Amino acid sequence: MVSFTVRMRFADEDRPQISEILEKLATASRQEPGCVSYIPHWVDGDPNTVLIYEQYKDGKSLDAHRATSHFKQYAVAGLYQLMRERTVENLTAVV
Repeated sequence: MVSFTVRMRFADEDRPQISEILEKLATASRQEPGCVSYIPHWVDGDPNTVLIYEQYKDGKSLDAHRATSHFKQYAVAGLYQLMRERTVENLTAVV
């Protein structure tokens, strides 16, 4: 299992567009056979920060996700162009 979070900050004026992009990206990503979980969140108390929790069956599934047309359209050409900063935290399950 591959699990991680992606935290991104955006300008306040981009919030409606970010919400629309995330809805489309999450809907498409959840249809992928190797996707276990794809959940974007607005961070309470920090209205310009998004945290996405992602899980994939394995590294091949993650690679397949990053090669999809929806990832390229909504993440690379959408979110990445609007974000002001980005961090990734790789996770290891305790049990």
